[in-house]
Amino acid sequence: MVRSRPDAKYAWSAGEAMSRFLEELQQGRLIARTCSGCERILFPPRMFCEECFRPTDAWTYVRDTGTIETFSVSYLDKDAKRIRDPILVGVVSLDGASPKMGMMHYFGEMTKDEIRIGMRVKAVWRPPAERRGSVLDIAYFRPLREGEP
Repeated sequence: MVRSRPDAKYAWSAGEAMSRFLEELQQGRLIARTCSGCERILFPPRMFCEECFRPTDAWTYVRDTGTIETFSVSYLDKDAKRIRDPILVGVVSLDGASPKMGMMHYFGEMTKDEIRIGMRVKAVWRPPAERRGSVLDIAYFRPLREGEP
């Protein structure tokens, strides 16, 4: 048996929409695309509307607040190992995007007993020096505090 570790260096493009999305995440912003054909704001952004089958029109920013649409309480970590304290994950519909347009992410600053569908949340961003142009530039979503916009 020959054991080797290939030195395979390669790169690929995330495409126009996702590349811009990731660049904006690194700057602490969430960006979407508008579609004048069906009057939706698509998040995550895409260059083609799957609803009305036409190119999208323009870039627009959405807010880093939203509503929990669904969630899961997981007692497995990212390596599928059992953990004592659960990880909370789910989908957030973001304010400014069309309904049911959102992102799957982690939830923090709440317990499994406090989290609920319909809960208002806000993104907690990593410090600028730690951002890499990834959805993980948002550390997690936390409950929206009273009086926050």
